[in-house]
Amino acid sequence: MRTKSLVAPRRVDVGRAMRERPIATIFATGFGVGFAPIAPGTAGSALALVVAWIAVAAFSSHMTSVVAGVGLLTSGLVIAAAAVPVTGRAAEALGGSDPGCIVLDEIAGQWIASAVVPLFAYPSPRAAAGAWIASFLAFRLFDVWKPGPIREWQDLPGGWGIVVDDVAAGVLAAAATAAAIPLLARAT
Repeated sequence: MRTKSLVAPRRVDVGRAMRERPIATIFATGFGVGFAPIAPGTAGSALALVVAWIAVAAFSSHMTSVVAGVGLLTSGLVIAAAAVPVTGRAAEALGGSDPGCIVLDEIAGQWIASAVVPLFAYPSPRAAAGAWIASFLAFRLFDVWKPGPIREWQDLPGGWGIVVDDVAAGVLAAAATAAAIPLLARAT
């Protein structure tokens, strides 16, 4: 069973990966974010959250936006589809089945988890920020916990095992976030 550690593994061969598969390695590591010395998966999710929030703020002209929500969901799914071959190649070059420095799967999962946030109206910027943070925390919870069959999906071959569990965690996190948003909006 493959699991990502909270600390970046030291046994991966980054030099070899950059020689053999430089483009795959750069993308798979989230342009280097995955090389964070502590909790690289969390760093990848945080990067994805910030990019999602900025994109929604920049492109959404009103408080609720189905277009922004669908855009995040679609982007997450497209990134996930592209991540299957990319992360598989990078993992092979790095010398591991699912090295912790590979975070492209976390980026895709976080965008899927955050896709519900723009669908709601918020009484204050604080409530909106709470919803974004809730999507982040829910995704990290489900990505680490991997309930039900999600843990077993990590055993799929190559990039499939790297990506599919994060997509499933993103879907669960999106559902949990959607359920929590009305409570967050009332509490703030």
